Amino acid sequence: MIGKVLRGTNARRLLYYLFGPGKANEHTDPHLVAGFGDPAELEPERRAGGGRDFRRLAGLLAQPLAALDGPGYAKPVWHCAVRAAPEDRMLSDAEWAQVAAMVMDRTGLARQRDELGVRWVAVRHAADHIHLVATLARQDRTRPGVWNDFFRVREACQDAERRFGLRFTAPADRTAARRPTRAETEQASRRGWSEAPRVRLRREVCTAAAGARSEQEFFTRLAEAGVLVRPRFSTVRPSEVTGYAVGLPEHTSRTGQAIWYGGGKLAVDLTLPKLRARWAGPDRDLLAGAATLPGPAVRAVLRNAVAQAAGRASNETEFFAGLRASGVLVRERFSEINPGQVTGYAVTLPGCCGPDGALRWYGGGRLADSLTLPRLRAAWNQGHGAAAEHSGAYGFTEAERTEIYRHATRRTAAATEHLRWCTVHDPGRGSDAAWAAADTMHTAARATGNPTLRCAAERYDRAARTPYGRVPKRTHDGEWLRATARFIAMAGRTSGDATVLAGALVANLVALADAVAGLREAQAHAAQAAAARKAAEQMRAALDRARGAAPIPDLAHGRAATPAGSAQADFPMPIAEVVRAGAAQGPDDLQSRTRAPQPPARARPRR
Repeated sequence: MIGKVLRGTNARRLLYYLFGPGKANEHTDPHLVAGFGDPAELEPERRAGGGRDFRRLAGLLAQPLAALDGPGYAKPVWHCAVRAAPEDRMLSDAEWAQVAAMVMDRTGLARQRDELGVRWVAVRHAADHIHLVATLARQDRTRPGVWNDFFRVREACQDAERRFGLRFTAPADRTAARRPTRAETEQASRRGWSEAPRVRLRREVCTAAAGARSEQEFFTRLAEAGVLVRPRFSTVRPSEVTGYAVGLPEHTSRTGQAIWYGGGKLAVDLTLPKLRARWAGPDRDLLAGAATLPGPAVRAVLRNAVAQAAGRASNETEFFAGLRASGVLVRERFSEINPGQVTGYAVTLPGCCGPDGALRWYGGGRLADSLTLPRLRAAWNQGHGAAAEHSGAYGFTEAERTEIYRHATRRTAAATEHLRWCTVHDPGRGSDAAWAAADTMHTAARATGNPTLRCAAERYDRAARTPYGRVPKRTHDGEWLRATARFIAMAGRTSGDATVLAGALVANLVALADAVAGLREAQAHAAQAAAARKAAEQMRAALDRARGAAPIPDLAHGRAATPAGSAQADFPMPIAEVVRAGAAQGPDDLQSRTRAPQPPARARPRR
């Protein structure tokens, strides 16, 4: 059972609609089942022609508004639709009357023994739902409180489910994303858009946040995706950015101005403070997890970071400062003749060591010919635009992109094992990895260009969020998944051999989503578990279609394959081969990770 709260200004017009035929003659036998008085006495009278006379009922509802002391609400009509699930049994009028009384009592608008509450009625014009109409003015001439009324309605619906044995639904834990309004949906239909602007903006913001390493890069990625960005500045410190809003160039009002959506209007975890929690922190390196990257991938990541820092800088001081701020270690090379003169530089990532345990440094010339310090200085002398032209973000080679996807495949497999361990031993510990998995899915969807994976990533978003907008405690596995998402975003679109490895990565994402579903079930979060399970089903169906065959049985154990096992079977090459090939290219601590407990081997019968 679900309830939806709306606000309006005219109770009489609402009653006309509820007692009328409906937009498609869907209203049948409209009548009152409950109210602030006897429903039989409040029922609108029928005229000689068969129509209803709503003047008396509308007047009774409006009387407290006229007698209200002080200002009232701008929209004083409170409207709540309560609907049962399609598979639920049909409730009687008496049972719907109890549901209506529970809603009004739980919201505090009209307590059961409070004769001075608001005036309200419950209209039933279909078998599976009722409409509650109330005016927001108590009969003691005070204004009622409506704070968090939607959540109180949700609680009342759950009470009704338990009382009448109806289908159980998840609580309102603020993990669901904001749905497009009816006006947005109809506008998208009129203009021929495939989706509402709010949906597209949420996807672009999620993808940009997953691939960004800082707030500045986040806004840059949004602009590159064609999204308008408007920062919100503090009223106390005008130079401090406290929030943001996004819009689309083609989504404008009648006056031609862009329609803006704040991050919190898209999803609860997309506000700027919660996005900053992904990027900042004294003990959270922005390039965490790079220590396990193979050599070619490290060189590509460094080239990308150096190119971006050079493009944003106008001199070498700003260049070196930008590199250090992004988490890159910098070592300057000084002249032997003039010890105070810098003649070059070398960079590396934290933890990237050679066989002898020493850091492996890469000079600018090893990254790209145009990234040597003399050439950067020449570009800066020509102006900031020239520096950006010579040292803009470099694309990855096919070999480098392949290494990135091998690394991502290993990391998602390690995260899956971690989540399975948490499900058994410590469910609360896996929340951060479940949150970070959404970043990996969004960047993988953008890199592969697969619409099914894109839909699965959007469906998974609710599984990633923790109840009531809380930010989970950071863990190493969550940091590694976020770093994996950034590496995939750096590598960009797949082609050639990387496409094969991208398929292996998606297969591992199926197993990861299944592990998150089990974790959320262990945490008793039904809505998040359902979201993760549906995302896994979508990705698994896409893999099965790509293979052109149904999931194969697990012959080794003599039973049908598990969902995760069938997804990882052989798309488009065995996952075991991918992991072994990736492990041969660079160090990895996957084998040292704590693995989930395995069931004992089944003893074979003796002959």
